[in-house]
Amino acid sequence: MAHIQLPEGLPGIRGAMAFRPETAKPLNDLVEILLHEPNSLTPAERELIATYVSAENDCYYCQTIHGAIAAASLDGDEGLVKNVKTDFMNAAISDKLKALLVIAGQVQKGGKYVTPKAVADARGAGATDIEIHDTVLIAAAFCMFNRYVDGLATAQPKDEAMYRERGKRIASDGYRAISMEYLSPAGTR
Repeated sequence: MAHIQLPEGLPGIRGAMAFRPETAKPLNDLVEILLHEPNSLTPAERELIATYVSAENDCYYCQTIHGAIAAASLDGDEGLVKNVKTDFMNAAISDKLKALLVIAGQVQKGGKYVTPKAVADARGAGATDIEIHDTVLIAAAFCMFNRYVDGLATAQPKDEAMYRERGKRIASDGYRAISMEYLSPAGTR
């Protein structure tokens, strides 16, 4: 049960965002830019960063929904998503993404854990400054999102099919479009 009265039927961050739509808009804008808009990293790669950080933070809702979005962006490859969450160094991903996931994992522990070596390794694997920047920002943002979801004890259903279906829709339509389903002008408090 959530720590505060959240709208019924909206699991995870969706319920928290519907509770306070005025804060949801900038959060949705940020996640749209970071994960969905054009970038040199694919949406799947960026979703994998979000999924990995969420798994490290043990946020069931975020790791599951972003894993589903990543899988939808990878033609349904749920096995790869699982491998990234549990052992990304041996997953079938690029060396650049592995190096960026090292940085994301360091950010997840705390910003001061990011090492010059990790940044140099990412550059050596072909990462650009904007890719390093965006990796740090994705990891930092998902630490916040994970704490938002878990800090309010939001509903986190175990229905994998629900996450898969929603993941396909977000991968296709983006975050802003999908958020309109639960962020009505009237709000729900």
